[in-house]
Amino acid sequence: MAPIIDTAPFANIALRFNPSPRNVFPMRGMLRLPSLCHICRRWPSQPLCVPCIERFAQPTQRCPTCALTLSHKSTCRNCTEHPSPLDACVAAVSYTFPWADCIARFKFQADPSLARALAHLMRHAPWVEPALDAATLVVPMPLAPSRLRERGFNQAFELARHLAPLKTNAHTLLRRGDSAHQVGASRQERLDHVRDAFWVAPEHVSAVRGQRVVLVDDVMTTGASMHEAARALRVAGAAHITGLVLARTEEREAHH
Repeated sequence: MAPIIDTAPFANIALRFNPSPRNVFPMRGMLRLPSLCHICRRWPSQPLCVPCIERFAQPTQRCPTCALTLSHKSTCRNCTEHPSPLDACVAAVSYTFPWADCIARFKFQADPSLARALAHLMRHAPWVEPALDAATLVVPMPLAPSRLRERGFNQAFELARHLAPLKTNAHTLLRRGDSAHQVGASRQERLDHVRDAFWVAPEHVSAVRGQRVVLVDDVMTTGASMHEAARALRVAGAAHITGLVLARTEEREAHH
């Protein structure tokens, strides 16, 4: 049995963010097997230990349509000037220490033990549970075939299948075959690269039309890829699209 993350550190903070307390902490009291915390290396622990979650995963006010951290505004300047194709966007944490290191380990070192722990971290972040409950379909951001062969797995699908196994479909959204590395690319370069990169598989259009969809990815940087994927889902008739990401790169790094 895989290690299960302890949800106790969320008990004092999540209820004030979630409209309904139903099923917010479904794993409380369940068996926790010992492991090594990927952040502080504490043993015995879980893949993400309680003190590290309490220290590094406190919820923060974010823009409801791009998930950037806000100070006092209700929306960010970028979403005011450039309306998002997403109806909502939720991020569990910011793409900073220690989550950038955890994601790199999960994504580039193929550490499957982190998938469940990171998905549970996402699920208990503010507003995630209601979005998943309301969704008819959960769609992981697809990798290009060349990238999938290179990495051996799709990290977005690994997160999605732990978040909502009965609603996740990895074949709904498709991506064209070429995929250049975008690390360090400017916002405009990212926009140019992903333009028309996604489409809904014809046999899945009827499953998308008129439905509420949650689009899952591990990291959102400029939002270029997720926005283009959302446009493809909208063309297929999706009624409501929520972007759900594990980590959001903040504005100074995202070149907004």
